[in-house]
Amino acid sequence: MKRVLVIAYYWPPSGGSGVQRWVKFVKYLPACGWEPVVFAPENADYPSLDPSLQAEVPPQVEVLRGRIWEPYAAYRKLLGGKGASTQVTEISSGRKTWKQRLSLWIRGNLFVPDPRVGWVRPSVKTLKTYLAQHPVDVMVTTGPPHSVHLIGLALHRATGIPWIPDFRDPWSRMYYLKYLPMTGRTWRKLRAQEQTVLDSCNTVLACTPLVQEEFRAQTATPVACITNGFDEEDFAGPAPVPDGFFNLTHTGLFAADGNPLLLWKVLGQMAAEVPGFRQALRLRLVGRVDAEILAAIRAEGIADNVVATGPCNHAAAVREQRSASVLLLPLRQDPEYRPILPGKLFEYLAARRPILGIGQEDGAMARVIASTAAGITADWENAAAVRQFLEAAWQQHLAGGVPATTGDIAPYSRRATAHALAGLLDQVQL
Repeated sequence: MKRVLVIAYYWPPSGGSGVQRWVKFVKYLPACGWEPVVFAPENADYPSLDPSLQAEVPPQVEVLRGRIWEPYAAYRKLLGGKGASTQVTEISSGRKTWKQRLSLWIRGNLFVPDPRVGWVRPSVKTLKTYLAQHPVDVMVTTGPPHSVHLIGLALHRATGIPWIPDFRDPWSRMYYLKYLPMTGRTWRKLRAQEQTVLDSCNTVLACTPLVQEEFRAQTATPVACITNGFDEEDFAGPAPVPDGFFNLTHTGLFAADGNPLLLWKVLGQMAAEVPGFRQALRLRLVGRVDAEILAAIRAEGIADNVVATGPCNHAAAVREQRSASVLLLPLRQDPEYRPILPGKLFEYLAARRPILGIGQEDGAMARVIASTAAGITADWENAAAVRQFLEAAWQQHLAGGVPATTGDIAPYSRRATAHALAGLLDQVQL
């Protein structure tokens, strides 16, 4: 069987949608003729944990570990243990203290391209030794953090092994970079790193069509696209029994820069105007929620309708998705977010519950929701569309339950995306 080395920072026990892309690829690649070997940090400082994802990794898969120095412990010490309790994304959310502003300057200018850059040199040394004794046919690096791609670049130059950098998010066009006080010199260094990676690899892999278009305009290297997806096994079995409430559900991180103020306003109006709506409404927020979001909900008079469960494991999040009347998917209100496809979008599709997306109506997410007839995407100011969608769902709820969506989502199954990846590995390995 052919072998592929996967170099990933996020790996179980890490939680979140970012880790699931490669956990699922690794799960299904052996059936496609590829034996994965994973290299991940031994002592990473992950923002969220979900040890249950370890059960998704086939026991025969070799997982190598390398120690990493993480600067975030020093960051928390600088802040006196404060600053992270109410903000989900500290870079782009909220007003900053002078210590936070200093830490962002250090993060932006001394750690290029990101704070995990210290993992590059020891990883290259470890993997050179490993590869000399255990050859592989292809290497894949997956970012962010995009410093992981610098490991692949060094190994590719040293060994000649075909290499694919996988971009789960953009690099220099990532929306939050503009909130870092980077100098012109830092920007030039970061963009040079990105360009070198794009021009030096065998094939670039993007996870959304719009990011693929951006990279194609930037390099002559072939650029492929394989989206994230859903695992059919996670959604097997009968759907949960309805609890009688009108459940509007959001799973995963809910950051202040994605605060859908329009949605809370519409819900507040409906609670005041529509008979029975306030009593039935449940806003189920599953995961970490920024304090600014809870404050905005409270300002609209519907705080008593919130059920905030806090973080949970992946299986519990899937149960919440399948139990929803409507799934909420607001994007960050930022032009750089237009090409992004949130990982949870595909699990929302598999849950077969209607999706209310809030974001660019011509963005990548809107295209997928429309093509699968899974719901709507409304602009941040399109109150009429949001209310019309929610009123229709409410009437269906009163009539016996919001019906399941039925669009074609088969191309987004994890088996299908793993098959596509195996084809790409075959192509690069030749």
